[in-house]
Amino acid sequence: MRSIRPSSTVRRGRDARRGTSPLLGAVALASVLVLTATACDSGSADAGGEATASASAGGDGKITIPDDIKDRLKEHGIDLDKWKNGAWKDWDRDDWLREAQDYINPIIEGLWDEDRMREAEDPERAVDDSDLTDDQGVTDPTPAVVEATAVSPAYHANAPEAGKVFFDSPEGTMVCSATVVQDPAHPGKSNLVWTAGHCVHAGKEGGWYRNIAFVPSYNDSGMTDAELQTATKEQVAPYGVWWGDWAQTSDQWIAQGGQTGGDGASYDFAVIHVTPEAGGSGKSLEETIGSALPVDFAAPAVAKVGSVTATGYPAAAPYDGQKLYQCQDAPGRLSLNATDPTMYRIGCTMTGGASGGGWVATGSDGEPALVSNTSIGPVKAGWLAGPRLGEVAESVYDSVSGKFAGQ
Repeated sequence: MRSIRPSSTVRRGRDARRGTSPLLGAVALASVLVLTATACDSGSADAGGEATASASAGGDGKITIPDDIKDRLKEHGIDLDKWKNGAWKDWDRDDWLREAQDYINPIIEGLWDEDRMREAEDPERAVDDSDLTDDQGVTDPTPAVVEATAVSPAYHANAPEAGKVFFDSPEGTMVCSATVVQDPAHPGKSNLVWTAGHCVHAGKEGGWYRNIAFVPSYNDSGMTDAELQTATKEQVAPYGVWWGDWAQTSDQWIAQGGQTGGDGASYDFAVIHVTPEAGGSGKSLEETIGSALPVDFAAPAVAKVGSVTATGYPAAAPYDGQKLYQCQDAPGRLSLNATDPTMYRIGCTMTGGASGGGWVATGSDGEPALVSNTSIGPVKAGWLAGPRLGEVAESVYDSVSGKFAGQ
């Protein structure tokens, strides 16, 4: 099986056994699981996945790193001025911000140009059969395959909250999918983006990914790969590039997530707070795109969920990562570990790159709400699984919202 991982420059003819997300537990399934993680920068976090120091955005929208953090980073050989000039490409593990424990993501204006975004790949990782055990918890029969349907352009008109997360990892330039969600601290003016944990942090063997940015309604008009070769940045990113000035995932993902499987998939979620690359018009992300989804942390039982719609930019064959797709299906249950929450699972042919994309269902108030995100799937695409959002997910969400509540 494969987990939906972030995509990097799409490679044709990629080994079918590579996956898209870096976290996964064991389940009684005969195929190999793959993970789709999109983040791999450095740094660990303290309880709740919350880092111990932060950067802040100034009036011009650019991130300002406090002097005390700069000094601490220099103690670990990291000079932010050199970072902006390309030092982030040095992935020496000793300098991966693990000890500094700080999420650092300075804006490098123009880094994510139209060519770099188009070429971002889907780094797949596999989970050996030895990681799979007999049924633990509750696992329903494998769902029937549901063919992903292309979202009609303009994407902004039909899935306005959807977009792509881009980042740099030791494996290269990667991508994931993501969703704009509401911020209780800033009603109507949210700058929060929901994605998978493996799209911001490498898990137990690494740290935070670098140069994390979000592009809402990427390739809004649905241009082909050939057409994108000559497209302008405004066509590729019509609502701008938004840099992650803070990101947080679960302690479970940080402690358990790995490149070749392991535990953590049930907690594979993350929240990114973003700021516009060029300062913008002063409008929030939600105001800019005109929409944001509420998040339902009630984790409804499968029997109470009629259907969910998963949205993302699949990048592994037969897709190329440039167009938006959706799958709609009634969810079943997937248990990777008896001690972890059972995951939702749906039939869907989307592949790596769709990782982190939102799962939307009708909430208790009758309105659409985000209830999960794409985390893992089989090597031979046919289904996707996502975590149920409960207390741990809500604590991550509230922490990021609260951090910027007074700004």
